[in-house]
Amino acid sequence: MKILEQLFALLGDGRFHSGERLSQQLDVSRSSVWNGIEKLKAMGLEIYAVKGQGYKLAEPVEPLNKEHILQAITPEAKLHLPHLDVHWSLDSTNQYLMELAKYGAESGHACLAEIQTAGRGRRGRTWISPFGGNVYLSQMWRFQAGPAQLGGLSLATAVAVARALRKTGVQGFALKWPNDIVAGGKKLAGILLEIAGEAAGPATVVCGIGINVLLKAESARDIDQPWTDLYHLIGAVPPRNRLVGVLLSELINMYTEFKANGLQPFLAEWQQLDAFYGKPVELSTHENVIRGIARGVDPQGALKMEVGGTLRAFHSGEISLRPA
Repeated sequence: MKILEQLFALLGDGRFHSGERLSQQLDVSRSSVWNGIEKLKAMGLEIYAVKGQGYKLAEPVEPLNKEHILQAITPEAKLHLPHLDVHWSLDSTNQYLMELAKYGAESGHACLAEIQTAGRGRRGRTWISPFGGNVYLSQMWRFQAGPAQLGGLSLATAVAVARALRKTGVQGFALKWPNDIVAGGKKLAGILLEIAGEAAGPATVVCGIGINVLLKAESARDIDQPWTDLYHLIGAVPPRNRLVGVLLSELINMYTEFKANGLQPFLAEWQQLDAFYGKPVELSTHENVIRGIARGVDPQGALKMEVGGTLRAFHSGEISLRPA
């Protein structure tokens, strides 16, 4: 696996690299280079092979690099980041931290992976997590409050993701209750919060964030909803290490603020980015479909809907919101 990591790092600049030069740099045979290229292709990377020039990625992709990520994190945020693990492959970044949390991992522990083999989304869905080009990030936090007091945390997390995207030059997106980031009605990023703990506290929260940075159509064929990525939104692949560093800084700032003041400091910003405010929507539950007009969120993070002239509040869970 180490050869694949090194080969991916060398090809990441999007330039042509001859097989001979790659074999020298990796200190392996030409056939090992060819085998590595074929394995990367099988994992979903689009690699051109041109006689006389060598191999190159169809689009430059910056490999995840722990040191480069740390350079992009603010000094204040680093004080709350005890560990950052960067992996080539994990079944699920959330599951990885949930397991570490059982054995006393420190609050703030974060991890990333280039690929997830069993990524998870809301409502038991699979988060399609192909290799190379996207962001799969999880961070674990410990709260003295119980799960019932953390109802607005997913909305605050979405605001933190929005702040990070803006700081890295991304515009044209909106927030979809309770915790999706969409652009042009298509899913750009998703958030999964998994909470464990006693009803009265304390609680452990693992926050998983998936951002589509460069998602190929063939890798996304199993996604069951419209999707987009940063490449199509801004016309380029942003530097992933800086994106992750800014994202971690915003997440850490948000969690420390949320611990002190709850959802209130984030409500106005969430409302400004609300994708559905004032629009006809459908709320699907296990039992039925409720139709109404979206009216924002309340101070606890519940969705407010005008249904038959009556304003009702709905809390996140096994429900799904979509335009009517």
